[in-house]
Amino acid sequence: MAPKNEPTFRQSVDMMFNRAVALMDLPPGLEEKIRVCNATYTVRFGVRLRGKIETFTGYRSVHSEHMEPVKGGIRFALSVNQDEVEALAALMTYKCALVEAPFGGSKGGLCINPRDYDEEELERITRRFSYELIKRDLINPAQNVPAPDMGTGEREMAWMADQYKRMNTTDINGAACVTGKPINAGGIQGRVEATGRGVQFALREFFRHPEAVKAAGLEGKLDGKRVIVQGLGNVGFHAAMFLQKEDGCKITGIIEHDGALFAENGLDVEAVRAWIVKHGGVSGYPDARHTSEGAKVLEEDCDILIPAAMEGVINLENAARVKAPLIIEAANGPVTAGADEILREKGCVIIPDMYANAGGVTVSYFEWVKNLSHIRFGRMQRRQEEARHQLIIDELERLDRHLGDAWSMTPHFKEKYLRGADELELVRSGLDDTMRIAYQSMHEVWQERENVTDLRTAAYLCSIQKVAASYKAKGL
Repeated sequence: MAPKNEPTFRQSVDMMFNRAVALMDLPPGLEEKIRVCNATYTVRFGVRLRGKIETFTGYRSVHSEHMEPVKGGIRFALSVNQDEVEALAALMTYKCALVEAPFGGSKGGLCINPRDYDEEELERITRRFSYELIKRDLINPAQNVPAPDMGTGEREMAWMADQYKRMNTTDINGAACVTGKPINAGGIQGRVEATGRGVQFALREFFRHPEAVKAAGLEGKLDGKRVIVQGLGNVGFHAAMFLQKEDGCKITGIIEHDGALFAENGLDVEAVRAWIVKHGGVSGYPDARHTSEGAKVLEEDCDILIPAAMEGVINLENAARVKAPLIIEAANGPVTAGADEILREKGCVIIPDMYANAGGVTVSYFEWVKNLSHIRFGRMQRRQEEARHQLIIDELERLDRHLGDAWSMTPHFKEKYLRGADELELVRSGLDDTMRIAYQSMHEVWQERENVTDLRTAAYLCSIQKVAASYKAKGL
């Protein structure tokens, strides 16, 4: 837990916002309009379980409606509270603006430990919570579109979508009321991996800029970099696995709720994940050094630190001891405002959450568009693309026959070139493009403005500017 003298998560977000707007020249009153949360709905509802009525508390917060619908996940956790939900909704506003997803920011939460209930009970609770939100248009394809978050996933999104359709039987766009659904319930290929894949694409783009790499005190490419991951849930697992398998990174540390694993020569991410799924934690994993003090591994020597679980894990108490020269925030708010200042003074470069974990909302946007268009990506053009490629292959094969041994196609070129892009490839392409362009907009501000010394401030400046422009266009 963060020390008691830390600001709350919401205060941290506001402090970082204030640091950025101090460098801007916004019209009078617009700064306050962008900063405040528009509305938060608190619901307390009862569900009959195990012979008695249990009362649950849930929230749905709408931070900004400069664009609609508003977008943001729903988390199931005992830590859920209004302050946290409002902070996360604000981050969603800035995140969507930064990656140019046409949404305002929202967030939701239910104060519950999902592990305390079986699947049938959880479905009844989720459907009742959904009912309370749907009847107030807080789940609606045109107004408010939730997604999975901590403690929720495809299953919960399918229940919510079905509940919406039961209550809105003639809404042809009903499937677009939530994103992160299973494929067979209107989901999209690549959504489960999206946030972790976005972290990978963010790091790849960062390492394409030598001046950024130098600012972090690093050199070269991603290959061989030592990485510590905190939290091997959906986001941390996919980020670590892709970096290990596709970019040659060494995952030297993995931190989980029951301690941490450390291995100088690298851990097998998929083997560790399989162990966690089977045993409920990292304890007892055979091929690494285990410590019960997981938080201490945040302070181990590495090149890249990826906090991918809870907010506030790097705080005033431990920031000075964190050795990583580059931190990428795969979770929301893992570095507090006070810790951010300490790390910046040390010369640590932080790739901020607002950008780094935007892969999820980006692919959610693609899913929403897919649901509204009622057709999967690639269905119309894939075979036509293959037919055009076939013309070139036919011509190359004619040359091949004509020239004999003097010329031939590279092995497997034909198969690779002929294959048209499917939905997963198109989703990854769109995500890669989004992460590149968003980083470049931040990077430009970071490098060219003397009073901007870090990527977080640059990200806030880019986002707030876009939100301000939206309000101006609406006549505010």
